[in-house]
Amino acid sequence: MLTNETLAVIRQRRSIRRYQPEQISDAERDAILAAGQCAPHAGAPVWHFTAVQNRVLLQRLNQAAKAAVRQMGIPGLLPLAENEAYDCLYGAPTLVIVSAAEASPLPPEADCAAAVQNMLLAAQSLGLGSCWIFFVTMAFLSPQGGELREALRLPAGYKPLFSAVFGYPSEAAPERPPYDPGVVTVID
Repeated sequence: MLTNETLAVIRQRRSIRRYQPEQISDAERDAILAAGQCAPHAGAPVWHFTAVQNRVLLQRLNQAAKAAVRQMGIPGLLPLAENEAYDCLYGAPTLVIVSAAEASPLPPEADCAAAVQNMLLAAQSLGLGSCWIFFVTMAFLSPQGGELREALRLPAGYKPLFSAVFGYPSEAAPERPPYDPGVVTVID
């Protein structure tokens, strides 16, 4: 199998779910955010990135997300939401929320997903841990959703779509699952 530095980073990246409390550096944060802006997009970029490093606000997001899941009774997530000890941010010191312009002429999901993937790979290349987090976006569906949008200074007309956490890992990366040749079809 061919390899180079970029392919090695892609193969090494894993979701980390335990972090040291130490905050990442401003330079690391800024490099991750810049990598997000390098993602491909259809037409003009329609994303907005919100980096959250305030511990109180991170805890509010965790609690609001759990409350929303409990209120909606989402079967796969309900056991987590009912667990007082569960932290949907896994103790990471930095969260990046990717929001998209609601008035976008094209569906923004692919563009925003590409931005998150770039950030995850940038974090890996810097020796940081990362994890794509769906659960926290539920916070915006909670009764506190409007207050949280204001506290996060989300731009008017933007909807939070995706998020990821970043930090220094406090656990080893899980093993890479084996490649599955059954999900690939090559037509010559």
